[in-house]
Amino acid sequence: MEKSNNWYKLDNAAKIVPSTAKGANTRVFRLTCQLTEQVDEDILQQALDEIIEEFPLFNCVLRRGLFWYYLEDSDLRETVEEENTPACLPLYIPGRKNLLYRVNYYNNRINLEMFHVLADGTGAFMFFKNLITRYLVIKHNIDADIKPSDEFSIEEKNVDAFTDFYSKQKGLKQLKEMRSVKAYQIGGEIDDNLLPHLIEGTVSAKKFLDIAHEHNTTVGVMCVAVYIKAIIQGMNRAQSKKHIVVSVPVNLRQYFKSGTSRNFFGVINIDYDPANYDGQMSSIISQVDKDFKEKLSQENIEKTMNSYAALEHNIGIKMIPLPIKDIGIGYFDRAAKKGVTSSMSNLGQIKMPEEVADYIEGFSAFMTAASQQVTVCSYKDRLSFGECSPYKTHKSMLNFFRCLTEMGLEVEIGTNDYDKE
Repeated sequence: MEKSNNWYKLDNAAKIVPSTAKGANTRVFRLTCQLTEQVDEDILQQALDEIIEEFPLFNCVLRRGLFWYYLEDSDLRETVEEENTPACLPLYIPGRKNLLYRVNYYNNRINLEMFHVLADGTGAFMFFKNLITRYLVIKHNIDADIKPSDEFSIEEKNVDAFTDFYSKQKGLKQLKEMRSVKAYQIGGEIDDNLLPHLIEGTVSAKKFLDIAHEHNTTVGVMCVAVYIKAIIQGMNRAQSKKHIVVSVPVNLRQYFKSGTSRNFFGVINIDYDPANYDGQMSSIISQVDKDFKEKLSQENIEKTMNSYAALEHNIGIKMIPLPIKDIGIGYFDRAAKKGVTSSMSNLGQIKMPEEVADYIEGFSAFMTAASQQVTVCSYKDRLSFGECSPYKTHKSMLNFFRCLTEMGLEVEIGTNDYDKE
């Protein structure tokens, strides 16, 4: 972790986050844990107070420097509250000194919301799993030595892995290549207040895995393939002439040994031409599988990782004042989004210590976006698909759930929609 006195440099993925947190895309994500019992606020606060000491970076506030944003130590502490506001409201407000995460609860659900500057989904889950474990240990008088299986030292959790693994390449060229051709854009009626609308669907993880194996593919490929099919079903003839491009964040910890809880991910774009769809899932799966294998090669993963370091290591960009950087990064972000239809992030299987596992029903995750993003995770036999968007309707996701039903899966659906029927 690169620290000077009482401040920290942002990791390379975090550098673009403040400049792109606009409107409905607050760059805030939510992790939830559904317990088998009602949440005790006092015990949750106690657990948080203890666990946060292992994640000092999370108690920082965001500051504007001359050339870059940076994180500064603070004496602020998060206060646990019962949820009483819409999900994923902004956490970073320019000019205000406030923490970049919040913890709240409702009935038997505990929610962690975090500004993407601090961590990615995998890193945030390191913190969240520690919090849930500590809460249940206190609540049920369980052996206090129990910790999640992915335990790392404080130093390992707070290191900037992009800096550790960076090797000089033509990173800016890689960033430009991420701007693909204009892709089909999902539309809908946007919430007047740009509030995030969440919808969650849960299916049997085992049954979904069995279906993926029947198609000789992986869960990750199957998720994206079904999502593409759902998007195709919502396109008219004119729209179907455009490619569908699904952006897929990749956990770089799988390729580079790191225990960081900060951002450490890359992004690959899965490109599919609806003209190739013949009504059979196999015609989508084969192309998606090919794209995954090609873009997840070691060479391409290293290029993706290094592209995030390009901004910091380019001398010309370093010397540009922050206000101008904000404008430039914002412009690039908008241009890049024209080449993406939607995003799907797979956080994988969530594992908890067996001593606390039976007190937990499941986990889910949601990430705000200018359009929409689907976040996937599983716990035991519950595979959760969480979509977050500013749209009042969920055409693509409802099609997605119908596709799952047609595959023989039972889908349990929940939503935070504000409109009453």
